[in-house]
Amino acid sequence: MRGQADRQPKMFFSIDLESRIRPDHPLRPLKKRVDAILAGLNERFSAAYSRTGRPGVPPERLLKALLLMAIYSVRSERQLVERIDTDLLFRWFLDMDPAEDAFDATAFTHNRTRLEEHGLAAAFFEAVVSEAIAAGLCSDDHFSVDGTMIESMASTKSFRPIESVGSVDDDQNEQDGAGFKSRNAEVDFRGRKRTNATHRSRTDPEARLYCKGPGKPALLAHLGHSLAENRNGLIMEAAVTEANGTAESEATIELLDRYRRKRGRSPKTLGADKGYDSGPLLLKLESRRIVPHVAMRNAEPADPKTARSDRREKIEARLRMKARLATAEYAVSQRVRKKVEEGFGWLKTIAGLGRSRHVGRWKLRQQLELSAAAYNLIRIQKLRPT
Repeated sequence: MRGQADRQPKMFFSIDLESRIRPDHPLRPLKKRVDAILAGLNERFSAAYSRTGRPGVPPERLLKALLLMAIYSVRSERQLVERIDTDLLFRWFLDMDPAEDAFDATAFTHNRTRLEEHGLAAAFFEAVVSEAIAAGLCSDDHFSVDGTMIESMASTKSFRPIESVGSVDDDQNEQDGAGFKSRNAEVDFRGRKRTNATHRSRTDPEARLYCKGPGKPALLAHLGHSLAENRNGLIMEAAVTEANGTAESEATIELLDRYRRKRGRSPKTLGADKGYDSGPLLLKLESRRIVPHVAMRNAEPADPKTARSDRREKIEARLRMKARLATAEYAVSQRVRKKVEEGFGWLKTIAGLGRSRHVGRWKLRQQLELSAAAYNLIRIQKLRPT
């Protein structure tokens, strides 16, 4: 017998969210773990809010919503709120009643500064890392470092001479060109010299014109950095810096020093690709008693005997690195180093970190920390199911 759709709406109905989520759903153990971590941050959450006034969206709910955004590849915060409004799974994960109205997308905008000022996003990421360390999933001795280009949301057409950015004439030209346009106007950059020293983006002033490699296009971008342990590829530290030629080396030392301050230890070895083949970086690693396992470029190190005195130590550091290339320890580090690249692969393809959603490097860093926390949580759940 053919069934008929009943279009008469019911005046009263009841929904049990627990019964709607299947018992073996992967979000069930993840929710349990996330709730336990957030419970440990309760005092920090309370300190970030006033004791009086209208109650806002709970910070736990905001952080959990941003985790869903990374895990389910939601493109924007506005689309995330639409999913929360219509998806019972999202409502269950956020501890929302089925009849409760979804909060507005501007709640993320209003609370993003609060999360930054009180370090709540960073504290959540650190709590996830502490969870992994306590579970015995992290190596103490062997780490890898990697960097990736995060494309800015700004167009290369916004990259203009510094003296014209924000000027009255520039704003007037924008107003004169206002009105209906069938398409975005074409701009021919051929023959023009544009550098970071002379130009800035009107849309994202902190972005820099950066080329990933030979034959690659130059794009407005930031650089993301990750320090991962070699046992399971869990991300231990993350940072976002200006896109320039020395950012990777500088960020490596920053990440290692930050990890030492928090955890009271440093790795014994550090694996990295050819982009980290730098004499000054090798010296800094050796001064911290960290053995570099860095892939070297094809160029042979110069003879230190004929080099200038200020370059001699750097050349000798590269010669010591060259001698390590034949060791079994170096081969293992380079083979396992792929795990840190897998982490960035997930962050860029699943969590949407290939292109920034926000203007401002601190906002991008917050996005990276929460996305890295989501990645670590998924890895922890696979390695140590509850």
